Amino acid sequence: MALPVKDQLRYWGIATAVFVFVLWLLGDVLLPFVIGAAIAYFLDPVADRLERLGLSRVAATALITVVAVALFVITFLMVVPALITQLVDLVETLPTLFQDLRAFIDKRFPSLLDAESNTHQFLVSFGETLKSKTGEVLQTVVTSVGSAINVVVLLVIVPVVAVYLLLDWDRMIERIDSLLPLDHAPVIRKLAGEIDAVLASFVRGMGTVCLILGIYYAVALMIVGLQFGLIVGFIAGLVTFIPYLGALIGGALAIGLALFQFWGDWTSIGLVAGIFAIGQVIEGNFLTPKLVGSSVGLHPVWLLLALSVFGALFGFVGMLIAVPVAAALGVLARFGTGQYLVSRLYTGLVGQESAQDKAQDTD
Repeated sequence: MALPVKDQLRYWGIATAVFVFVLWLLGDVLLPFVIGAAIAYFLDPVADRLERLGLSRVAATALITVVAVALFVITFLMVVPALITQLVDLVETLPTLFQDLRAFIDKRFPSLLDAESNTHQFLVSFGETLKSKTGEVLQTVVTSVGSAINVVVLLVIVPVVAVYLLLDWDRMIERIDSLLPLDHAPVIRKLAGEIDAVLASFVRGMGTVCLILGIYYAVALMIVGLQFGLIVGFIAGLVTFIPYLGALIGGALAIGLALFQFWGDWTSIGLVAGIFAIGQVIEGNFLTPKLVGSSVGLHPVWLLLALSVFGALFGFVGMLIAVPVAAALGVLARFGTGQYLVSRLYTGLVGQESAQDKAQDTD
């Protein structure tokens, strides 16, 4: 005899509460394992394709590992030092940029910055604060990054976890499938398939889109000669997974920097703006339709809410799991809505009468 629905809800509720508590308690400890699992999930289709080409799972994992290590070393040696240097220079240059902005406004729009106006006093105060706090902000950022993702996590734990999970991914899925409650296994498999489809489209597809656009923005801006082009391209590519936000933030930052650097050289400023316009055309007409698809099912507002809530509750780990959890909750919400629409709670007597009328008309 199957368990009553009330008991099932109790057990699943307890399991969910325990999972949330463990995640909140061990968030920092779980960080390398979450990153490793995300990498394994991202690369599992590549391993499956290599297996279909004739390689064993071990050989496919070994080949992927060698290629990934080589790409990581090349990126670390060529890109990361320049990225860090530009980030440091940008933070140190912010006070100067702010002073230049105030001087530009004072020259072009003197009425906005009257010496006695509140706007002028605010800008002066803000500029002095920004200048005095720049070093502290930079030190805090470096310290936070160093404590959240240390060298051991990057170079040892994450790759090891990713390799082991990638090697045993299919066996783990089969084992989990064998443990599903028999009464509910078909529904769980259906929901899991839908969640995997959403994640595959969004995480793998948008991850590839972010990488391509980030490289495009960084290379194009550096070719134009924009200072901090690498860091601007990195930021724009990083937040591309939220529609229009990547181009909006990256474009505003790039054009703002271009106005200071190329003031009077409208051709260069136009090139910077054109880079982001072309990027949006490529993303909207080629990359996103091909790599992500049109039926992902994750609304941008839902993503922002999930990132904000999970980031506030569980820190960096929460932000990593926010997208998978948002996808799962979206699928479950659609399933629950579908069940509700055919339930007696929704149809009531009116729905039953309509169904009887249709049956009589058919007869």
